[in-house]
Amino acid sequence: MTSTVGKVTEAIRERVPPLTAIPLPRAVDEKWLNQRWPVRELAAPPAGSDLMPVLGDAGAPVIGHSLDFMRFGLEFALRRYANYGPVSWMGAFGRQIVSLSGPEATQIALVNKDKAFSQEGWKFFIEKFFHRGLMLLDFGEHHMHRRIMQQAFTRDRLTGYVGKMGPALREGIAAWSAKPNPRLYWSLKQLTLDVATSVFMDMRSGEDATLINRSFVDSVRAGTAVVRYPVPGGRWAKGLNGRKVLERYFAEKLPAKRTDDGVDLFSALCHATDEDGERFSDADIVNHMIFLMMAAHDTTTITSSAAAYYLAKHPEWQERARAESLALGDEIPGIEALERLETLDLVMKEALRLVAPVPSMARMTTKDTEVLGHYIPAGTLVSVSPTANHFDEDCWTNPREFDPERFNAQRREDKSHRYAWMPFGGGAHKCIGLHFGTLEVKALLHEMLRAYRWSVPSDYTARWDYVSLPVPVDGLPVRLEKPDFRAGCGGDSW
Repeated sequence: MTSTVGKVTEAIRERVPPLTAIPLPRAVDEKWLNQRWPVRELAAPPAGSDLMPVLGDAGAPVIGHSLDFMRFGLEFALRRYANYGPVSWMGAFGRQIVSLSGPEATQIALVNKDKAFSQEGWKFFIEKFFHRGLMLLDFGEHHMHRRIMQQAFTRDRLTGYVGKMGPALREGIAAWSAKPNPRLYWSLKQLTLDVATSVFMDMRSGEDATLINRSFVDSVRAGTAVVRYPVPGGRWAKGLNGRKVLERYFAEKLPAKRTDDGVDLFSALCHATDEDGERFSDADIVNHMIFLMMAAHDTTTITSSAAAYYLAKHPEWQERARAESLALGDEIPGIEALERLETLDLVMKEALRLVAPVPSMARMTTKDTEVLGHYIPAGTLVSVSPTANHFDEDCWTNPREFDPERFNAQRREDKSHRYAWMPFGGGAHKCIGLHFGTLEVKALLHEMLRAYRWSVPSDYTARWDYVSLPVPVDGLPVRLEKPDFRAGCGGDSW
C-alpha cells in the first residue's frame, strides 16, 4: 500500500465507525462481508491540488462486487460506508464505480451546481430498455421535457387519477378474499399494474396487461445483468425483447390517444404543452410512457409492500391507521380525504426510509471534479445511494428501528439534513410523480385496512433481493383475516 493510500486510510478510520460498529442480522454471512480485497486509488489527484484520492477495491475477478449488492443490499452498502467513508470506489459490471454515501456527499452530486454530474450514468444501466425516459435526460433538454410533463401532474390531473384508481383498488383488494395466505408482494404487483393500466392508459387488466407486466419486469431486471450481451435466454436479451414489446404496444395505441381527451396519463401526455406551446413528439410520448409506467408501477409496489410488512410486524400501528381509515366512512376517498390520513403518512415515510425503492441513483462525471476533498476524474461512473443517509446515526434516532413518529411535527428527524431522507431523489431530477405515488400508496393501504387485518409470524423477518429494485425474496407471505370492523369484531377469519 502506498504512503498516500495509507494516510488517507488512516484519515477515513478516524471519521467513520469501525467495521464492528455495523450490526448484522443473523441471515447475513459475516465471513463473506468481512473478506478483504487490496485497497487501491481510483486515480492520482492532480499535482499540487491538495485533493485526496478515492480509495476502494475491485472485488472479485471479472464480476467485481456486482453480485454482492444484489445479495446483501443494505448490509453491503453500510459496510462499504463503514470501511471507506462517504466517497469510495468499487469494481462492478466491468467498471470502476464511485459510491457517494451520506448526506453531504449525495447533496453535492444531486444539487450539481457546476453540472459536473450527468444522467449518462443511468444510460450505462438502462438506456437500452428505457431510452430517453425523463430520468435519462440532462440539463436544458431535461428541463424542457419536465416542464411539459408537469402538465400531466397538476392538482386537477391528480384529482382525476385518484378518482380512477379508487374503484380499481377496492375491487382488486376485495378479490384477495379467495386467497387468505397470499404472497403479498405479487398480489400487490398485479394490483398496481391494474391501477397503472387503468389510470395511465384507461385499459382493463387482461392478456395485454399480463404481457405488458412481463415486459416491464424483464426490462427492469436487465439493467443489472452481469452478462451485458443478448445471450438467448439471458436477462439482457429478455430486456431488449421487453422493450420492443412496449414500444410496439404504445405506438399502436398512440393515434387514438392523440384524438382522445381522456383523464388518463397517456392522454395527458399527448395533449400537454408548456407556456411556450411546446409539446411532445410521438417518439417522446412512447419513451416517456414506457419509463413512467415502470417507475410508477415498480416503486409503488415496493413501497406498499414495505409499508404493509411493517404494519404486519407492528399491529398497534395497523390498528391506529385502520381507525383513521374507518372514520372516513364507506365512500371511496378523494384526494383531500387521502391527505388527511396522517398515520398512513407517517408509516409510509418510515417504510420509504427503511426500504428505499430506488436504492441507487447513477451519474457520470462530465469533467474532473471533487467531492468532500476527493478527486474524481471526468468520465467516472458514480452511484449516489440513499441507503447510508437513511441509517445515519447523526440524522436518525435508533435508525434500525421502525419508528414512524420520527416524522411527526415535533421530531421531524428527516429535517436533520436536507438529504437525510431522499427516497425520491433530489435536485433537478427529483421524482416528478412523487405526489401521485404517495396518493396511490395511501389509497391502496386504506383499502387494505378497511377490508382485512393481516399478520406475519413474530419471528419472521423480510429479506430483500436487490437484483434490480428491492423485492422480498419469498414474496412476503402474510395471513389475511376479514373481520367485520364496523361491528367491532376482533379477529374472525374465514
